[in-house]
Amino acid sequence: MRELPPPAEVEFEAADPRFCSYILGNAEMECLGTGFRWIEGLVWMGDWNCLLFQDLPRNRTMMWREGQGVSVWREPSGYANGQARDRQGRVIAGSHQRRCLHRIEHDGRVTVLVSQHDDMRLNAPNDVVVKSDGAVWFTDPVYGISNDYEGGIQVSEQPPAVYRFDPRSGESSVVSRDFDGPNGLAFSPDERRLYVAETGDQRHPNPTQVLRVFDVSEDGTRLSNGRDFFKVSPGYTDGLAVDVDGNVWSSAADGVHCISPEGEFLGRIRTPALVSNLCFGGSPHLNRLFIGVSHSLYAVFLNRRGARWPG
Repeated sequence: MRELPPPAEVEFEAADPRFCSYILGNAEMECLGTGFRWIEGLVWMGDWNCLLFQDLPRNRTMMWREGQGVSVWREPSGYANGQARDRQGRVIAGSHQRRCLHRIEHDGRVTVLVSQHDDMRLNAPNDVVVKSDGAVWFTDPVYGISNDYEGGIQVSEQPPAVYRFDPRSGESSVVSRDFDGPNGLAFSPDERRLYVAETGDQRHPNPTQVLRVFDVSEDGTRLSNGRDFFKVSPGYTDGLAVDVDGNVWSSAADGVHCISPEGEFLGRIRTPALVSNLCFGGSPHLNRLFIGVSHSLYAVFLNRRGARWPG
């Protein structure tokens, strides 16, 4: 890793008075690691008191721990991207190279959960969230098989989609195909809403790029009423996180944007480069926002707590 720059004064921009209360005036923006090729898949491991994230093009999963810095956790990772923890504390990740959703058991073994749907291979599972009922929801765009940088060029066998996987039955179901390129996703704190980033068909000169939201059925198995929620500018929503009050914190080209549950732009945290992904973490309060800023890992303490579940 390269030598870390000193902490920087955080540049907050409030568009709404509510955002001012989220800011801690004495908190610095800290660079925790740099020199990565592209950061994805941030997930906080509370009982381990560490953060896991992907150095995706290098095909490895990294670990950051306070006072110890960054180390390699798993290599190779199968060009893993998004990851989350299940109710048993195991890590579930989407693998570009293996075109599957896999689970890393407590003893380190890797279990493939789902690799096909309707007898056709998945594309390249991208982001993952686990609902409180144990069901795993994930996006499956073609990004990871469209190039050799993040997995390897392979032929797509079916359209992009958002899936729900039930680990009890072992069955997967399509909950939406209404996307050109579904990417990051997150539940609202009450799990009545699912936010999904549409990052579009990257082969198109003007891809559709908007953060969408769906209503989740009472039994937690279906989506309805899909609609546009917020259009990030500049850039687009890739990864996102939700705080305890339901505010959505979205990646953008100029930093992190904060959006109210009503779709109002509240403010932004400016970063030195484009943000790829982010998550809340830090023990015990989940009040530290970890940010993948392209090739560097940053973090800042906020006067906000991340939603504990899903988390």
